Amino acid sequence: MMMAVEQAPWWQRGTIYQIYPRSFADANGDGIGDLAGIEAHLDHVHSLGVDAIWLSPIFPSPMADFGYDVADYCDVSPMFGDLAAFDRLIAAVHARGLRLLLDFVPNHSSDQHPWFKASRSSRDDPKRDWYIWRDPAADGGPPNNWISDFGGSSWEYDATTGQYYLHAFLKEQPDLNWRNPDLRAAMMNVLRFWFARGVDGFRIDVLWHIVKAEGLPDNPVNPAWHPGITERDRLLQRYSTDQPEAHDIAAEFRALADQYDAVLVGEIFLPNDRLARWHGTPERPEVHLPFNFALIETPWRADVLARVIDDYERSIPSHGWPNWVIGSHDAARIAARVGEAQARVAAMLLLTLRGTPTLYQGDEIGIGQVAIPPDRIRDPQHFRQPTLDIGRDRSRTPMAWDDRANAGFSTGEPWLPLHDDWRTRNVAAQADDTGSMLSLYRGLLALRRATPALSVGDYVSAQADSDVLAFERHYDGERLLIVLNLSGSTRRLILPAGTAITAVMHSTLPPRAPDSTLLPDEGLILRLVAA
Repeated sequence: MMMAVEQAPWWQRGTIYQIYPRSFADANGDGIGDLAGIEAHLDHVHSLGVDAIWLSPIFPSPMADFGYDVADYCDVSPMFGDLAAFDRLIAAVHARGLRLLLDFVPNHSSDQHPWFKASRSSRDDPKRDWYIWRDPAADGGPPNNWISDFGGSSWEYDATTGQYYLHAFLKEQPDLNWRNPDLRAAMMNVLRFWFARGVDGFRIDVLWHIVKAEGLPDNPVNPAWHPGITERDRLLQRYSTDQPEAHDIAAEFRALADQYDAVLVGEIFLPNDRLARWHGTPERPEVHLPFNFALIETPWRADVLARVIDDYERSIPSHGWPNWVIGSHDAARIAARVGEAQARVAAMLLLTLRGTPTLYQGDEIGIGQVAIPPDRIRDPQHFRQPTLDIGRDRSRTPMAWDDRANAGFSTGEPWLPLHDDWRTRNVAAQADDTGSMLSLYRGLLALRRATPALSVGDYVSAQADSDVLAFERHYDGERLLIVLNLSGSTRRLILPAGTAITAVMHSTLPPRAPDSTLLPDEGLILRLVAA
């Protein structure tokens, strides 16, 4: 269903750029990125042609899970700056016509948060029920069989009060009890605090975890589990995630966000049918963009991707809007997964599908596989399940700005090592190179912004040769064909019946006259007319 460009809100027409603050730019030389460093490099973000920035957590935290263990929801960690630095940053963001989204972490806090310190001090403390406490099982063990996403039991025994508390992640991240109305009100006030400072929205961390089933029954065993996947997947998270009551909370978030014309992006790992429910209904909407991780989780095969894209498109309700992502702070980098040539193809795919794209810092210069020596590994997920090699450090390494020491990221030693080829793979080296990954991203983003068929047009799947992914975008009589060769061999270019090419609007390779072939690793955006 075609949407008028002028009627589409910015978050449908636009693109979001994720910044991992620890690794973007360091202004004070301690080897860790900060808010002042982000402010100093806003011109790079603006020059990309994106519309909004999403910051991973910047709140005070013991950093057991690098900021996703929040000790104060209404302040800034001294590691990153302070509230004054934040106010300067948001003013600089807005001055460039950009928007700023923060990471909201509602499922759990740090065990160093004053709320949890009070909660664990006594069974009678007023904040006891702000977290999820239960008596031991009959054998003295955990109350149920739930497994932490980081491995091991989701329960930690606390000798002071003789009960267990629930933690879906690390024991340093106790789960909040959203069934408690006082906790719920306090967290809504957190959103109001940041909205009042001018924040334009939130990415909501692990939103589908936020409510647990009444009675906390055991999760069923996963019959498909094998030792090559995470311990968490030994069980199906039927009762620990995606509960009906969570949708009431999401609707409450949305009602508040709408008062500020703000956008909500929900982190939700679920199959399409369950993911679609997080759009809510026209009368009672929930999050604007339930995050879609299909391009991260799907094998890089044209036939599989075509089916996944079509299935996702069909799942979106008429009042909903799609979104896409190929990289994040939790996933292996796209260039590491598919190689640099196909990473260019992936960029074209991300920026031509119907829906809001989210880019991850460093993908625009093609950072690929990064070797992390054993003594430099920092991610607790690695240490909990080391044989699976699922550490996230390799996607969180510092941004490379130029060929100065430490790639211009910091005057001190970076907290994680840089990619090996940083001297040539950096923003300065690629900025004026028309064939660079950075130039490709800038060109695709500019074309997307200028072309309604790409920003808000309809999606139609198309016939393609083997190893080729093809689809059309339509808007107000304009018809575009996107063809992506996911192989290293030449393939046929198949045009829809009765059409001809009038223009090659963009290519992942140097420009050439179109013919009946696709070169290896070539992606094309073609304008079609009736033949």
